[in-house]
Amino acid sequence: MSTPRTTAAEPAPGRALKHLAVHLLTPLLMCLGMALAYQGAFHQPEPHHLKVAVVGTTPQAHELAGAVQARAGDALSVSTLPDRAAAEQRLRDRELVGAFVPDGSRPELLVARAGSDTSAMAAEKVFQRVTAQQGVPLAVTDLTTPSEGDPTGQGLFFLLVALSIGSYGSVAVIGAAGAALTMRVRVLVGLGVSLAVSLIGIVTAGPVFHVVDHDLAAVWALGWLYAAGVVGIGIGLHSFLRRWTTLAMMVLFVMLNFTTSGGVYRPDLQNGFFGGLHSFWTGAGFLEGARSLLYFDGGAGFGGSLLTLVLWLVAAGALIVGAALYERRGRAVGRGAVGPGATAASAATAATGRGAEEEMEESAVAV
Repeated sequence: MSTPRTTAAEPAPGRALKHLAVHLLTPLLMCLGMALAYQGAFHQPEPHHLKVAVVGTTPQAHELAGAVQARAGDALSVSTLPDRAAAEQRLRDRELVGAFVPDGSRPELLVARAGSDTSAMAAEKVFQRVTAQQGVPLAVTDLTTPSEGDPTGQGLFFLLVALSIGSYGSVAVIGAAGAALTMRVRVLVGLGVSLAVSLIGIVTAGPVFHVVDHDLAAVWALGWLYAAGVVGIGIGLHSFLRRWTTLAMMVLFVMLNFTTSGGVYRPDLQNGFFGGLHSFWTGAGFLEGARSLLYFDGGAGFGGSLLTLVLWLVAAGALIVGAALYERRGRAVGRGAVGPGATAASAATAATGRGAEEEMEESAVAV
């Protein structure tokens, strides 16, 4: 007569539920973070000091500018410009969203939609009210020419999304599958991965969908710089955060990154928190840099965007150096704790085993 086998390793129901609850915390926090970030950034777009101008030196032009400013309050920042040429230059330098040229029969609004289509639309609404009172239609002239595959100007934002997901998703794999590798090897792998991600991005955005129809090499270089910064920060963070790295990466490069990049709304249509992050966040650095290259002849703040990406890469390098020192100190402590009869390999195996479950969870929820 046989007796049923018992599995000593089988956890009690209470312990198993507690274990499950701890691991469900990560996706629930992701859900909360995404809801707060996206709804906080996009739920109520309103102009905040939207920069527009009235073209003209006559008393009537100055009076109109003052009336528009008084009616709009803090929503607009209204100035006057002497002539159309000055207005066009300010728009190409991305110092204005719209410039209104008064005319009794054909009033005109100059915009540069490639800088931000939603901001240009906000400027249109402002001056459509003005021309509606005059009983004449508003003519809108766009000074920029969108690429063949990106008539709305949103394609570069989706390129940013692809680069970001490829980069932060690779961090989870490097952390889980490459945990036994040295930091130097992981960094080299990360550079290779960021190169692959940037190449995939530029090939799909360029020859495949024609979102990028010129300056492919320059946009690709920006993409590699961006991806290398994201991967580098992820590799560095992983040494400290382990299975929480994925959540941290989503906060940095999804929740705060996409919402502040200017791909949907630029800072002049967002609240102060998200609008402020736009000035130095890495996604905005890539997106605005690419816009400047493609639509504004490499001007309009391109140098600042490039500097943003470089500084994020420098921050990634500093974080990696700190992580390498942290791991070296941890290995030294581990060797001291190993008994005289144990080998270094057995200690490493034990350490890897203790973190295996966390690594697998991180890899599973990365994307």
